[in-house]
Amino acid sequence: MARVGLLGGTFNPPHLGHLVCAQEALDQLELDRVLLVPAGRPPHKRIEADPGAERRVAMCRAAVAGDPRFGVSCVDVDRPGPSFSVDTLRALHGQAPGDDLTFIVGGDMAHSLPEWHEPEALLALAELGVAEREEVRRADIIERLTGLAGAADRVRFFSMPRIDISSSLIRHRAAAGRPLRYLVPDAVADHIAQQGLYTGDLSLGGT
Repeated sequence: MARVGLLGGTFNPPHLGHLVCAQEALDQLELDRVLLVPAGRPPHKRIEADPGAERRVAMCRAAVAGDPRFGVSCVDVDRPGPSFSVDTLRALHGQAPGDDLTFIVGGDMAHSLPEWHEPEALLALAELGVAEREEVRRADIIERLTGLAGAADRVRFFSMPRIDISSSLIRHRAAAGRPLRYLVPDAVADHIAQQGLYTGDLSLGGT
């Protein structure tokens, strides 16, 4: 049985903040591997300046290439229609029922878990690995989740250094022709340049 962490997101594009989060979760939660899970069609928001799922997957693969601790799952992009997190976990559990899954989220997302689609089913399928940051205190998250069945035993915290990099920042820099090195893996910067992604539009929004 493998302990597998799942880091979901649009990854538009993936950046070093994503990889640091994956690494810290793997190290502190004692996981065997972390998979990036690019979103296909998020149920609650539009993906800004989306170059397409295929290119976002390609960038994720480029970001983790050569590091056996990390991988990429296409479970969301291969499935038609919008996908809730609990659907993703059900699909992954079906693919590898012996794996012990940990769903990695930021503190703000963990705090909103009671508002998610089937939050208790999600906790039954996976532990919640919560990246702690100063903006949302651990005590507030624990109090917020108290009413959910399984929350007491299925939520684990890990510390995450503050890294002020966002995908929207990367898109704006690409559109302005500014350097991306040291903000994204070199292979991702090369892919963005070679494919001409995010160029010519300085109004790119999102995170």
